[in-house]
Amino acid sequence: MKIYTKTGDKGETSLFGGERVKKSNQRINAYGTIDELNSFIGLALTEVKSNEIRDLLIDLQNKLFVVGSDLATPDTEKNKKLNITRTEENFIKKAESDIDNFTEKLDELRNFILPGGSKGSAMLHVCRTICRRAEREVVALKELEKVNENIIIFLNRISDLFFVLSRYENKVSNQPDTVWNPR
Repeated sequence: MKIYTKTGDKGETSLFGGERVKKSNQRINAYGTIDELNSFIGLALTEVKSNEIRDLLIDLQNKLFVVGSDLATPDTEKNKKLNITRTEENFIKKAESDIDNFTEKLDELRNFILPGGSKGSAMLHVCRTICRRAEREVVALKELEKVNENIIIFLNRISDLFFVLSRYENKVSNQPDTVWNPR
């Protein structure tokens, strides 16, 4: 099977379920940013030292595939028969539990910190910022169309999770967080 189909050569693509839309469609922007986040998590996996973080990142990648397919499949009567797995509330609860778990292992945050420290931590900060952009893209989509509310909440939580993970990665890498100094 060839990887190229030529069906997108005129600036359109298909959503799951067959609907054709422009590649500039907000739905495409939203799940394209989820794909970018997932790809950058893959890159971060090559640098993080903590096995706990590595296992969590792989779990997040799998959940982000669900988020992407949820976004790529509008929740319409026609698409109900496709039986797509949707972003569930348990994704949010797990992210909150992970935030609490890793926060307990860190010193209390008393200052703003700059992205950086170890390479793995810096990459997790990039994941955080891509996640924030994905959240904004999904919110923009919600202004136009129906969107699963759990997606926005989940993205909000995991952006916080990436922040906590970046701090924990610095800790296990024996790199101090860089405190913001406004001078």
